[in-house]
Amino acid sequence: SDGSIRLHQMTSEYPFLQWNGSTKGQPIIALQWALTRPAVFFALDASSNIYIWDLLENDLLPVAKQTMPSERVVTMTLLGEPEKANGLLGIVLAKESGQIDIQYVKKKWALP
Repeated sequence: SDGSIRLHQMTSEYPFLQWNGSTKGQPIIALQWALTRPAVFFALDASSNIYIWDLLENDLLPVAKQTMPSERVVTMTLLGEPEKANGLLGIVLAKESGQIDIQYVKKKWALP
């Protein structure tokens, strides 16, 4: 609820890594690992900002942020085929009106 993200190992109750205030205090409403690239995850905050984290490129801050200004995004999920090396990765965004938007991710964050 405060925008903090914690990465845990299954063998410990304490976080392995923790990022405080990564969304400037906005609650995170969805977070998902990339299906095609294990070091990448996406977070959606309550202000419809999408943060892309690539832990191999930078483990301190998100590598990109995209604001969805037209309408509030209420949730997201990712689509892709991890068994294929084509690097196709999409973000499915559900908007407050019920409209669904699919956007494709740059290859550098999608390739295995």
